[in-house]
Amino acid sequence: MTSPCPIINRRLIITHHPSPMIKVVTTLIERVTHSPEETILLGREIAALLRPPCLVLLEGDLGAGKTTLVKGIVAGLGVAGEEEVTSPSFTLVHEYGSGAKVFHADLYRIEGARDLATLGLEDLSSQAATVLVEWGEKLGDNAPIPCVKIRMEHLGRDDRRILIEKVDA
Repeated sequence: MTSPCPIINRRLIITHHPSPMIKVVTTLIERVTHSPEETILLGREIAALLRPPCLVLLEGDLGAGKTTLVKGIVAGLGVAGEEEVTSPSFTLVHEYGSGAKVFHADLYRIEGARDLATLGLEDLSSQAATVLVEWGEKLGDNAPIPCVKIRMEHLGRDDRRILIEKVDA
């Protein structure tokens, strides 16, 4: 992802499980939205920054606005309208677009490594596509790098804090 955004913060993270790895985490955007419409508009802004192949992990509690943000990203990528985007909680993965591909996965119902393996996330990530994953925190240290992490926090009413980070090796 190339970013015309100023870098807000950059930090190194060293993990030791399962093997030592250094991750560079760069904060690209931190914003508070005050309505679903603003969250969708931010999703459209994010879409302008994404270049396939791209993995985007969305993290946050139930009701944090992950699917609402995805509506804006998918619409901003021009592969479907906002009204066509729904949560794939029961189907696990939705596919949008006929030329440029966008896969929208939801890990909410994934219980463990076995369920994750049957999802085929690695196959989706290997394509020249944008892969949007709700409940991305369920991947833990197994998240492929590079990726974009979007952390969402419900602040009350319609307010959401949204932090967008790029993770590189």
